Amino acid sequence: MSFRTSLDAKDRRLLIWCVSIAVCLAILTGFLLPNANGNDNPLPSTYLAGQHGARAAYETLLRANYPVERWERPLSELAPLAGPDTVVIFAEPFSRERSDLKAVREIVERGGRVLSTGFWGGFIVPGGAPDTPREFSFAACKLEPEGLDTLAGTGEVWMVPEATWQVGNPDERIQYSCAGQPAVVEYNYGKGHVVWWASSTPLENGSLARAQDLDLLLNSLGQKEGHHFYWDESLHGDVRSQWSYAAGPALNILRAGLPILGLLIVFSFSRRSGPVRELAQPARAAPVEFLEALGSLYGSAGAASTAVAVALERFRRFALRLCGLHAKAMAADELVATIRKRFPHADASLEADLKACEEVQWTEALDPREALKLIQKLHAHQEKLAAAASLPRVDNMQDQASRQERAS
Repeated sequence: MSFRTSLDAKDRRLLIWCVSIAVCLAILTGFLLPNANGNDNPLPSTYLAGQHGARAAYETLLRANYPVERWERPLSELAPLAGPDTVVIFAEPFSRERSDLKAVREIVERGGRVLSTGFWGGFIVPGGAPDTPREFSFAACKLEPEGLDTLAGTGEVWMVPEATWQVGNPDERIQYSCAGQPAVVEYNYGKGHVVWWASSTPLENGSLARAQDLDLLLNSLGQKEGHHFYWDESLHGDVRSQWSYAAGPALNILRAGLPILGLLIVFSFSRRSGPVRELAQPARAAPVEFLEALGSLYGSAGAASTAVAVALERFRRFALRLCGLHAKAMAADELVATIRKRFPHADASLEADLKACEEVQWTEALDPREALKLIQKLHAHQEKLAAAASLPRVDNMQDQASRQERAS
């Protein structure tokens, strides 16, 4: 028998409906969920292969044998590990948490090098002075070199600036500009170094191979030897911690699934038309009432001989069990002989009573009073045999006790 055929018709119908709804929801979710790798996603993440993603830049650094890794845990865990050999990339980060700002400051003060892009990228770096551009341009701008450092000599660089920098600090050096507004700025802070871009366009998948955009990324990171590079993903809204594995789509599905599961459980129990508990059994009649009902049944059926036959069979089984024999069909004289072997002092009327019972057990017209007398005699013989069976055990125990007293 298969699982489906073993179910009730209503349960089978409910199971089919549940499976159908689950399949439809899965298909609908697949169509409605946005494609993270699409070109409409502006996030420069190393996991994304779309136009604005940064997967190509990250894999290029890996193939160039840069010791680079993604950082997905809180920045407060990276700050104590930072030093002069630490380089951190913040591609369009977004955070206003004081703990993140403090961690970035500590990384730079410990001698680390930071590359940060965008308006919020200038906000999180220590000593940052980002500002909104006076004119927004949605087209790529060919940057104009203005500095005398190595970074300004990278070559032709294209960028779509999303922010600018407030000029005023003499320690801050503008390396590239777009339409007279700073686009690439670098400066020293404490023991560390900060490089800021107006946007992450040069390191995105769609612009990395254009002109010298890749060279700008490499020059901004500094030398490869003796440094360890971290590409931050924690400020992209995906901070990895011990509790982060319980979040995400799985948690959202669980939140939506638990109420639905509860409704299904309630529906599966409440849909029944009858009670789920078994009905209470009616109280049985008293023994006297049962006997009276049984007697009236025998009386109305005229089956007094049947009662004698039942009593005789019960006596035969009881006597054979006392004699240590298996119950089997046996005539009255054979039964008396067997009982005499075990109980030589049995009642002398045993033979006559058993033969009388054997003779009338198939008689149709038997007086109920005569049948009652025979059943009472069988009951009396049964009690005498039971008493006789227990006497020898008492005698043996007394004999053993007397022997022990004599020995002592």
